[in-house]
Amino acid sequence: MTHNVYYLANDKKAGVFCLEKLVINGRKPLHGEVNISGAKNAAVAVIPAALLVEGTCRIENVPDIKDVKILKDLLIKLGAKVECDGKDSLTIDTTGINTYKANYDMVKSMRASYYLYGALLGRFNKAEVAFPGGCDFGFRPIDQHIKGFEALGARVDVEHGVVKISADKLSGSQIYLDVVSVGATINLMLAAVRAKGQTVIENAAKEPHVVDVANFLNAMGANIKGAGTDVIKIKGVDSLKGGCTYSIIPDQIEAGTFMIAAAATGGDVTVKNIIPKHMESLTAKLIEMNVKVVEGEDWIRVSGGKKITKANIKTLPYPGFPTDLHPPITVLLCLAEGTSTISEGVWDLRFQYVDELKRMGANIKVEGRIAVIEGGSRLSGAPVNATDLRAGAAMVIAGLVAKGTTEVHNIQYIDRGYEKIEDKFRQLGADIRREQITEN
Repeated sequence: MTHNVYYLANDKKAGVFCLEKLVINGRKPLHGEVNISGAKNAAVAVIPAALLVEGTCRIENVPDIKDVKILKDLLIKLGAKVECDGKDSLTIDTTGINTYKANYDMVKSMRASYYLYGALLGRFNKAEVAFPGGCDFGFRPIDQHIKGFEALGARVDVEHGVVKISADKLSGSQIYLDVVSVGATINLMLAAVRAKGQTVIENAAKEPHVVDVANFLNAMGANIKGAGTDVIKIKGVDSLKGGCTYSIIPDQIEAGTFMIAAAATGGDVTVKNIIPKHMESLTAKLIEMNVKVVEGEDWIRVSGGKKITKANIKTLPYPGFPTDLHPPITVLLCLAEGTSTISEGVWDLRFQYVDELKRMGANIKVEGRIAVIEGGSRLSGAPVNATDLRAGAAMVIAGLVAKGTTEVHNIQYIDRGYEKIEDKFRQLGADIRREQITEN
């Protein structure tokens, strides 16, 4: 079993380090209100996008998560000035950016560092960035990114794990993505905003964070139309100017996690500071499963306690059911009456978490990209691992509904994308705490 490792101050030479885990005593219905933080998936794209701005910009509603901290450090290493301005705001001055290279040590711990490809290419007409890290649940090809960069006039080489991109100049082009890819869509927008002429991206991803990045760039002087549809048109501009303030959208996946947790524990929770339209695919499934859902202008109230009924779910690109809510909703399916299925339409290895749920008593059989869940399981507390970010959220929900005590290890994954998750659940009445264990 691996763990989240932090060296204790002054003790690294002695080999003493801290392990962290979440300890949860289950069977406590959640009640109350929870405020949702800014969207992790938007923040990790908007912050690199600031590299295109010649000057200073202020970004608000930034989540306090590990991935954002890594990106702040990364931008500073590239030469930017980054200041925390209040609880959830960053002021970023990229005037001093002096390199187009990001080595492995800078990007190894997060997947979204690949947005540096497009941002640095748009800024310098060059980018050298090592392959990114992050959660491991399937091969993440960047062929669509490369195809798009080459269409804009760039040359792309991969040498010893480093992607090297260069162009004498970037020119607008017609680009058709062979598969719907959020990463490729955003990266090509970043590269194209300062290219000469018009770029058209067809079969583009429509996720809310794609729209958020486009809105941020437009606020800084870009000319992007069609974000949120499958055709995005970008007219290149000479430069992006700073001086603007932009607020990141609420996190639909964090919101969905708390909605599912409320239903699973038989609780009554109002999830606030959200965009209900972003939650429609989840809301529809919860209602189908006999969960009471009430929508307001910027909130959703979820009431459990009724008999959960079975459902069949397939994850798809937005506006379909989000792949990031696949592991959390599986916990709810374990509690439902009858046989349910969940089909994964995005990532190959999303089911790595299933063995952890089985340790808690879940009855799940995986066949390729489909899991068959025999509902009615009474989960029992056990030591489990977070195998990735969203699987970690699923383990927390499982611990909240299980009888006895659950210990969730590998919580560095959870910290990548959830802001103070134990504090928010504790405010809703959960018995959950973070523990450090000192080992030699």
